[in-house]
Amino acid sequence: MRARTMRQFRPLPVLLLLTACGGGSPSPSGPSSSSFLTGTWSGTVTIAVNPGDPGASAPTSGPITLTFDEVPQTNLQTFRTTVRSQHAWLPVTTTASTALTPGNTAPAQISTQGQFDSPRGCRGTFGSVGTANASRIEADFTGVDCNQATFTGTVVLTKN
Repeated sequence: MRARTMRQFRPLPVLLLLTACGGGSPSPSGPSSSSFLTGTWSGTVTIAVNPGDPGASAPTSGPITLTFDEVPQTNLQTFRTTVRSQHAWLPVTTTASTALTPGNTAPAQISTQGQFDSPRGCRGTFGSVGTANASRIEADFTGVDCNQATFTGTVVLTKN
């Protein structure tokens, strides 16, 4: 019985040695990749408030900056976006969600949506859809503010 038991466990030291090999940290498989969208983009937002209403003001423009941070494990297609608008009617800083479709390379469709604390005392929402190229984004910009005020316009950004 003892000889049989010893034969059964003879491969054990070899297996232990093999499992000890290569147990360190994995080596990197190459440089980490990032999206063309990652980083800060600046430009102009043009907004018309309550367009189509009698007596609605003409569209006005102001500076805007968007900073795109990749969300891990989303194939470089989803981003947490910081929006800083210095537009006179919409002076806000907020966080939004952005997605690229159909893929993660330029040119791609870009969609951003979020909420903001309105300077008029409510919580507003906005959305934007357009095209992201390697160094330029052109998109619409629409939303709802207090007292069901709506705004529409455009945003044009270039990569910093």
